Amino acid sequence: MAQPKIIAVVGSTGAQGGGLVKAILADPAGGFAARAITRDVNSDKARALAALGAEVVAADVDDEKSLERAFAGAYGAYCVTFYWAHFKPEKEIAEARNMASAAKAAGVSHVIWSTLEDTRTIVPPDSMPTLMDKYKVPHFDAKGESDRFFREAGLVMTYLYASYYWDNLIYFGAGPTAGPDGVLQFTLPTAGEKMAGVAAEDIGKVAYGIFKAGSKYQGQKVGVAGEHLTGAEMAAKLTRALGREVRHNAMTPEAYRALGFPGADDLGNMFQFYRDYAGPLNSLRDVARSRELNPALQSFDAWLARNKDKIPNV
Repeated sequence: MAQPKIIAVVGSTGAQGGGLVKAILADPAGGFAARAITRDVNSDKARALAALGAEVVAADVDDEKSLERAFAGAYGAYCVTFYWAHFKPEKEIAEARNMASAAKAAGVSHVIWSTLEDTRTIVPPDSMPTLMDKYKVPHFDAKGESDRFFREAGLVMTYLYASYYWDNLIYFGAGPTAGPDGVLQFTLPTAGEKMAGVAAEDIGKVAYGIFKAGSKYQGQKVGVAGEHLTGAEMAAKLTRALGREVRHNAMTPEAYRALGFPGADDLGNMFQFYRDYAGPLNSLRDVARSRELNPALQSFDAWLARNKDKIPNV
């Protein structure tokens, strides 16, 4: 019997990587084994993955050599960065460079890089504020700029484009909040345009589907989405799930940028990008293809049924 192909997963204790590790472990006959890469192999999340059957390996995305050791012998690698841990695009770019170099040195056969559009190549320069002297949507642009490291390394790649996490309603303060009249308001500054959204765990499950498909998606861009919804449609679904009225607060991106919390300007620009380029963004983030790769793909209603009690303030 052939040995399972090892998939080395960066960010294994996070939403995307954790989803991939669990998808591999849930399919013992699938021909793959999960190598969970984490800074702290003794963390509760790392121990939980080990208990499920993952090989847990220590490495640091800031240390290229540690990544090379962690990738050694792996067929595939899942590479992801997390901008919101530090708010530093240059750090994200350096981490991506390390992952690409390490994957090349380790001889990885197929790399999935969790990326986003470099909005600076798409939006007119004067359409939104420039941030940090050279970015439009920093947490998009740093990932998009970093595509070149994987391309220049000559790696066999799939570029995976995530969507807006519905989990932000739980963990990122994006859930409904009471308005001046006490009625819950859900803020989504995308006017009447539909925006691609997804359950974070489904991103990793789609990635597993890509690895299982062999060469089919190599060299391609694959977007992930569970559903395309307007803010008003999301508010209506929240109303039904929560049993309380939820109104859509159609704030403008300009007003959102002015809220002043850390990252508000970045997110305001992001929502403007989603609004102004809804067609091409949603076209890439194809729901039908996402479901083909992950038959258990959740709709927003399905995600709410599982998670409504976790949303704060409701």
